[in-house]
Amino acid sequence: MQRRHFLQGLVGATAALLWLPLNAIAAIWNKAAFESTTLEGAEQGMAISKEKPSKDIIIVAPDKAENGAVVQIEITSNIPNTEALAIFVEKNPTALISNYMFSNGAQPFVVTRIKMAETSDVKVVAKVGSEYFTASRRVEVLENGCG
Repeated sequence: MQRRHFLQGLVGATAALLWLPLNAIAAIWNKAAFESTTLEGAEQGMAISKEKPSKDIIIVAPDKAENGAVVQIEITSNIPNTEALAIFVEKNPTALISNYMFSNGAQPFVVTRIKMAETSDVKVVAKVGSEYFTASRRVEVLENGCG
């Protein structure tokens, strides 16, 4: 009988330990921003206000993407103390594509592949302290990538 109680306790403790990381991830997930179908709604969900255009945010993306299902982009922020980079595509089913956070002096540089539903601007917003800086680049999609 003691063996059964021990095994039940062990299984319960293991499940609780596995559940904690899932709760931590859920706590930082910004559901409202990531599920918003409009650019304005996504930015509001991220509490972005008063964006300033910046030439210090460099976006490398193709002028024409043959297939919107895989569009490689590269982003670099040369703004000192960049804390986060958010990527938006206005004409996607959900506008907020991703949000990357940087700490302890990490270089704000990202290379990723995104899906694009149609021709649109890829907009990047950099958070620096309480300020927001933005840049965008137009990508023409020749074949639809989002279904």
